[in-house]
Amino acid sequence: MFPVRKAMAGLSNSLQLKNGLALWCPRSSSLTRPHPSSSIRFNSFHRNFVVASSSSFSNDNREFVIVGGGNAAGYAARTFVEHGMADGRLCIVSKEAYAPYERPALTKGYLFPLDKKPARLPGFHTCVGSGGERQTPEWYKEKGIEMIYEDPVTTINIEKQTLTTNSGKLLKYGSLIIATGCTASRFPEKIGGNLPGVHYIRDIADADSLISSLEKAKKVVVVGGGYIGMEVAAAAVGWKLDTTIIFPENHLLQRLFTPSLAQRYEELYKENGVKFLKGASIKNLEAGSNGQVAAVKLGDGSTIEADTIIIGIGAKPAVSSFEMVGLNTTVGGIQVDGLFRTSIPGIFAVGDVAAFPLKMYDRMARVEHVDHARRSAQHCVKALLSAQTHTYDYLPYFYSRVFEYEGSPKKVWWQFFGDNAGETVEIGNFDPKIATFWIDSGKLKGVLLESGSAEEFKLLPELARSQPSIDKAKLQKASSVEEALEIAKASLLVGQKP
Repeated sequence: MFPVRKAMAGLSNSLQLKNGLALWCPRSSSLTRPHPSSSIRFNSFHRNFVVASSSSFSNDNREFVIVGGGNAAGYAARTFVEHGMADGRLCIVSKEAYAPYERPALTKGYLFPLDKKPARLPGFHTCVGSGGERQTPEWYKEKGIEMIYEDPVTTINIEKQTLTTNSGKLLKYGSLIIATGCTASRFPEKIGGNLPGVHYIRDIADADSLISSLEKAKKVVVVGGGYIGMEVAAAAVGWKLDTTIIFPENHLLQRLFTPSLAQRYEELYKENGVKFLKGASIKNLEAGSNGQVAAVKLGDGSTIEADTIIIGIGAKPAVSSFEMVGLNTTVGGIQVDGLFRTSIPGIFAVGDVAAFPLKMYDRMARVEHVDHARRSAQHCVKALLSAQTHTYDYLPYFYSRVFEYEGSPKKVWWQFFGDNAGETVEIGNFDPKIATFWIDSGKLKGVLLESGSAEEFKLLPELARSQPSIDKAKLQKASSVEEALEIAKASLLVGQKP
């Protein structure tokens, strides 16, 4: 038997905050190689390399190379451009056929039915997700940035400072930024993980394949009750499909949602026709006479018919080509310091793949989220190219948007900032908004808000970073979310008084 719970160990919707939330943040770390002292300066400009003299890249030497063509690469490229260090100096090596794009769109707007105005490229190339310029393939050409598409790096020679790609191309680098992100966790082939009609989502090719299935699907099963599961199921509702979510936990997004909060979301999904099968394990996926997936066989022997199955059980950091750089065996990923320097001079790692010091909570973390991908890339490049020496001070932030397609009776958008540690106070409901506060030792540690206003959402990071002392009893008596937020805001102001 293959339990869903076992498959979801190391779930990519990984928050693992202090409370076990999958942000992957344990209290200590274990390294496969020693990490350099913070007093060591890794100055890539003093390394031995030959730089191409112009944007034509007349030889195989690159001053700066980014491996990985995801969100982090796009934001890093913008930062190189802002410092005047991109033209003829920067090369991005990607396994994808597209310039970097805002990956969250793949499980949200990209999956909408064609009559509901789905998202499509070039609409969501980076850096539109943070209000920046849309970096199309032409943008990279104009900026003199070399893009190598569909040719992932397979090996690295640290001594010679060279990379070898899948096609056999040999690249010499001066400074290297590893931004390879994650790969989707898959069901083993022996239990049907590769059957036609079984889908995983990490890139546009995956999403396109799923859309082809949804166009002719009748019964959809989503495996996993985290971000991927919730967002894909909401999209399937837009296609008016029979949709079931299967997961091993007791409620949705157990790593973050409280039982009562999850219940409200589950009720919303049920109102939209989605069925739930909680606490379930999967034995295998069964094929029909045509070779296509036809059913999910559960651990108790029962089956659920399905002609399209989406597996959202997490992801793994893509580090197989870079293990010698130095891994963190506790949180996974490549070990870096507060400037994203690895233990090898001139090599950096950012985004999902980086195991970094989460300064405000004094622990190591590996965060799989677009916000961290953006910020870590920008911080790394600024440290590499300038005199910036302050360490990365990240505030954990997560969000989701579902049911946003045209005609939806209820569009859902929540944001969470901070740490899910301590006791919780929940205020309000889905008519129209709800808030959950995490309080530990009298201090506000984290807050989640659903359907808030722009001003209210802006308050959340201030609260989470300041961690003000707050009167729990007073908060519990709040008659509305607005009143609760005013109480929290007042606590923040009290803490700021001299």
